[in-house]
Amino acid sequence: MLAPVAGRARIDVLDMLRGVAILGIFFINVPYMAASVWTFSADVRLIGWSAADRDAWVAINLFFAGTQRCLLEFLFGAGMMVLARKAMAPDGPVAVADLYYRRNLWLLAFGLFDVFVLLWPGDILHIYALAALFLFPFRTLSPKWLVTLGLGWAVLTGVGIPEYGAREYAERVTLTRQVEAGDPAALAQWQKLGRHTPDPALVAREVQAHRGGWLPYAKEAWNYWSYLASNWLIWDVLEAFCTMLIGVALWKWGVIQGLRSARFYLWLAVGGYSFGIVARAYGISETLSFSPGPRSLWITGEFARMAIGLGHLALINLIAKSRAGNAALGVLKAPGRMAFSLYFLEQAVGKYILFAPWGLLPWGRYGWAQSALVSVIGIAALIAFANWWMRHFVSGPLEWLWRSLAYVKWQPLRRSEVNAPLPTGRSSSVRAASAAAPPAAR
Repeated sequence: MLAPVAGRARIDVLDMLRGVAILGIFFINVPYMAASVWTFSADVRLIGWSAADRDAWVAINLFFAGTQRCLLEFLFGAGMMVLARKAMAPDGPVAVADLYYRRNLWLLAFGLFDVFVLLWPGDILHIYALAALFLFPFRTLSPKWLVTLGLGWAVLTGVGIPEYGAREYAERVTLTRQVEAGDPAALAQWQKLGRHTPDPALVAREVQAHRGGWLPYAKEAWNYWSYLASNWLIWDVLEAFCTMLIGVALWKWGVIQGLRSARFYLWLAVGGYSFGIVARAYGISETLSFSPGPRSLWITGEFARMAIGLGHLALINLIAKSRAGNAALGVLKAPGRMAFSLYFLEQAVGKYILFAPWGLLPWGRYGWAQSALVSVIGIAALIAFANWWMRHFVSGPLEWLWRSLAYVKWQPLRRSEVNAPLPTGRSSSVRAASAAAPPAAR
């Protein structure tokens, strides 16, 4: 029978990785809740640029920006393999495919709820759901083909998309040389590109929305989501899909679930971090010049994102190899097991309790360092809440709802329901058969 993976059948390191990803993403999301998006999108210095702000911005963009999303996409690909373990044969049961697509259609619904009710324009769930709808047929490909296809997005962003690609890079290089040669027209264009001025109308609309009631506040969130969706939805789905393919390959190689040696994970971490951090650090140094010149990250950015994501994955697996490291990371298993619920909780607290027009904290007054501090406090609270919740319940509340909808059957929520004694009259042979069943069948 198909049933959610539970108990000893769960893979702890996947829960740890999921916990790291869902908690780390809070560092990225808080500034989008606490400050004017249109302002810092034009120039990151405009919401605060003290030494602490600069250091916080650099650290977050070096280690967390995009990489937490990368981890979640890797895990999504691996999760498909966990779910599809009974459908790997060409004549595998249709029920697995039915369950897979039903889960992801419900995930799409949850994502749209996040956008239109919780008012979070940066929702990733509807993006992952759309990408996952295309993922299932690729489950039987060899890892080499999966990685080849998965790297297609990185290649595409490096050479095919004007804003990030080689063409834009070459145009900026040419413009730089023309400026150095004293070309007045090039100098005028250079100065225009170098102006980091937000659109006053958009900023004014955003400020007004945070001074009104729920409807203006909601309309501003929906407008920003519409802007993101119209410009980036297709590309975001492609990015997620390609990274999920690599996650499937990592599962098939036994990398993501901790089946390789400590030496392997050490070298994977060294390799991933060496390239990713160097590429990102160089790109950040270019950004901090605040000149309109070309950026190396327009070409290397996606490769660097995945390299650091692999570094995070390898480091968690390496630490989990030792008994002390596994115990230290144990606190992250509970957040990983209810990551879906915590993701929604982050949005609900940020958008409705902390930074709403009626919120507890002042909107538009926090710089990067203060936003990072809010994130740290929030992450600590989420870890404590998740560990308390998982002591009493089998899964998070939204995981329970999602599973119940996907399996079209109410799933147990309280631990007492799972550990309840069998009804009177069931024979000892039935009990023995149940105890002997493999974890995947329980």
